[in-house]
Amino acid sequence: MMIAGPLRRAVLVMSMLLATRAQAQADTAPSTVSLFTYRDVALAGAVSVMALLARPFDENYSKRLQDSSTQANRQLHTVAQIVRTTTAPGAVIIGSTMYVVGRITKQERMTELGLRGSEALVLGEVVGGVMKGLIGRQRPYVMPQNSHSFGFMRGFTNGDSLRSFPSGHSLAAFAAAAAVTSEMAGWYPSSRWLVGGAMYGGATLTGLSRMYDNRHWATDVIVGAGIGTFAGLKVVRYHHAHPRTFLDRWLLRGSITPNADGGSSLHWSIVPGAALPSR
Repeated sequence: MMIAGPLRRAVLVMSMLLATRAQAQADTAPSTVSLFTYRDVALAGAVSVMALLARPFDENYSKRLQDSSTQANRQLHTVAQIVRTTTAPGAVIIGSTMYVVGRITKQERMTELGLRGSEALVLGEVVGGVMKGLIGRQRPYVMPQNSHSFGFMRGFTNGDSLRSFPSGHSLAAFAAAAAVTSEMAGWYPSSRWLVGGAMYGGATLTGLSRMYDNRHWATDVIVGAGIGTFAGLKVVRYHHAHPRTFLDRWLLRGSITPNADGGSSLHWSIVPGAALPSR
């Protein structure tokens, strides 16, 4: 399957972000207490430079990806639909399912992985949602097309067509990728490149699919990827520096115990030190 020139350049841009993220993974070392480090500045700088480089080509990318021959490609349509659904609502479903299954089966790492991924998604979505409303950027499908159309606060009042920046799907995908990769790399260092490649590769496809669907400009995707990566890293790093926080004491407690009649009870903690049995 041939990929158009603009799409190849977009893939290259996202690959650069992935390489930057690989260098930043050392951020999650439990022995480092500081929540913010110079690597955060490096990540922000790399994302800013990539966004500035892509900015003049926003409308060109959009027009090329909406070309009739590109849009007629059923394979691209199928891939875009799959990765879009996997990200939203897929990421939420996967994270919550991992958390619940981990709690029920007493798999602590699965529980923590689901919780950290979900926390990163929530943090990223809150930040991204506020930015969308404040910046009020016009989406690519609005005519006449204008990637320079911004309006302070209008994203809160003028509907979804003016909530383009940043890309929420990209943000969610990269937040989950950062959180999962960081946690897995801490537990299984040899899995870093395998897990990271799969997670960040899928996140990159998510961003590209949003451009293909004419929902976002390239710079929306790049900045969304940067914010998501930052959110995922900070969630994991915070919990490594502050083990068993108040939230963890609520959500990382639970077990299944056998009953005298041969059945079992799920004990789910609501507050620290308390559990409610359910059959």
